[in-house]
Amino acid sequence: MIDLEKFPHPVYKETVLAPLFEGVKANHAADMDAINRAHLVMLNETGILNNGDAAQIAAALTAIEAETDRDALTYTGEHEDWFFLVESELRKRLGDLGGALHTARSRNDMDHTLFKMALRWRAEGMLSQLLALAGALIDTAQRESATPIVAYTHGQPAQPSTFGHYLSAIAEVVLRDAERLNAAIPALDLCPMGAAAITTTGFPISRERVADLLGFEAPLLNSYGCIASVDYITGLYSAMKLPFVHLGRVVQDMAFWSAFEVGQLAVPGSLVQISSIMPQKRNPVPIEHMRHLAAVTAGRCDVMVDTMRNTPFTDMNDSEGEVQQAGYAAFESGGRMLELLTAFLPACTINADRVRKNMDAACVTITELADTLVRDEGLTFRQAHEVAATTARAVIAAGTPLGGGYDAFCTGFAKETGRDTKLSLDDFTTTVAPETFIARRDRSGGPAPQALAEAISGYSGTLDQLHTAQSLRITRREAAQSDLTVAFSALQES
Repeated sequence: MIDLEKFPHPVYKETVLAPLFEGVKANHAADMDAINRAHLVMLNETGILNNGDAAQIAAALTAIEAETDRDALTYTGEHEDWFFLVESELRKRLGDLGGALHTARSRNDMDHTLFKMALRWRAEGMLSQLLALAGALIDTAQRESATPIVAYTHGQPAQPSTFGHYLSAIAEVVLRDAERLNAAIPALDLCPMGAAAITTTGFPISRERVADLLGFEAPLLNSYGCIASVDYITGLYSAMKLPFVHLGRVVQDMAFWSAFEVGQLAVPGSLVQISSIMPQKRNPVPIEHMRHLAAVTAGRCDVMVDTMRNTPFTDMNDSEGEVQQAGYAAFESGGRMLELLTAFLPACTINADRVRKNMDAACVTITELADTLVRDEGLTFRQAHEVAATTARAVIAAGTPLGGGYDAFCTGFAKETGRDTKLSLDDFTTTVAPETFIARRDRSGGPAPQALAEAISGYSGTLDQLHTAQSLRITRREAAQSDLTVAFSALQES
C-alpha cells in the first residue's frame, strides 16, 4: 500500500522527479558545479564565509565532483532533486557546514541561471550554423553570379535571373535571421543569481561578482523579474523559429526546381536516393528531410512560446526543467537542418540546357522587349505591353523560341501603332536574349554583374560584423571560466 504521507508518491517520482533528474544530469550538472563554485567564491570574498569554512566547502565540492559517477546515477527518490543530492553529499562530509553554501541563494535563482547558461551555448551554436549557412550562400552566389535561371512567380516561369541573384536573396534573409537571433542572446547574458527566492537577500552579496565569474555580461536587475520574467525564453524561441519558416520556403523551391518537369536544379548523386522498384527514379530526398526538419523545429519553437501563454507572472514550473528540456530538442532538429542545407546548396548546380529550353518555351525575356519599345520606340508601357503580349502568344502557339519571333513582332507592332518598328532583326534578337535581360537589370539589388557584386560585398560585411559580435561574447565567457578556476583554486589553498 502507498503511504500517502511519504514523499515522493511513486507515480510522481516516476512521471516527474525521475525525468527531471535525468534532464539535469544530461544538461545542467556541469553548470550547477560552476554556480556552486562562483557562489562560494563570492561568499568568501564578501566575508559572509571565512577562509577556513570556504576552503573546506571548496575541497568537499571538488571531492564530490571527482568521486561521483554521474552517468551511473539513477533517481531513487531519496533526495528531491539534483540540488538536494549535492547538498546532502556536502553535509555528509562537512556536517552543518555543508549547508552554508546555500546562504543567500535559492533554487529559484539557480534554476533560471542554469537554463540561461544552457541556452547561451546552444544559441551561440545555432548562430554559428546560421552564419556558416550565410557564408556558404555568399560563396556560392559569387560562384554562380553569371549562371542563368528561370525565376518563377505564382509557380509559373516569369523572368530570367541568375542563380547567384537567387542565392543572394536567401543570404539576405539568413543574415537578417542571424541578426534577430544575435539580438535575442543578450537577454540570456543577464544573470539571475542573487535574486534568491524572489526579493534578493539581507546578506551583503555581490551579484556582479557571481555574474562575472559565470561569464554573464551583468546581473538581471529586478529580482522579481529574475524569477518571473520568461522573455528570455519567448524572445529566443521566437527569433529561432523564423529561420526555419523562411528556409522551409527555399526548400520548397528546391523540390520544385528539381522536379523532372522543371529540371532546373541538378542534385548530385551523393544527395540522391534510388527507388527500390523503379530503376529510372532519382529521388533527392534530402530536400524532404530538410522540409520536415524545418517544420518540426518551427513547431518546437512554437511549443515553447505557447507554453508561456497565460501563466502567472511568478516562479512556476511551466518555465523550468521539463519545458526547458523540450526546447533543447529544437536546437537538435534545427541544427541538423542547417547543417544539411549548408552542404546541399553549394553541391547543387543549374541544368543550363533545361533552363534555356524553359526560357524559350515560356518567353521569359518578353518584359525586356516591352521596356525596349518604351525606351527606343517611344511607346507607352501599355502599348508596349500589348505588342509584347501579341508576340509572345504567337511564338508560344507556334512552339518556337522568342528569338525566332521577329516576324510576329513586326506584325503586332504595326497593328498596335500603325507604323513599322525601327528595331532590326539583330536588335530584336539581342533584346530578347537572356543575357541582355540580366545585364540591363543593373539597378541596386538587381542581377546584373556589378549590382550583384556590390550586394555580395555588403553581405560579407554584415557577416563579418556578426562573427565579431559573437566572438566578443565567447571570449568574455572563456575568460570568466579561467577566472573562476583561479579564484576557486585559491580558496582551497587558503
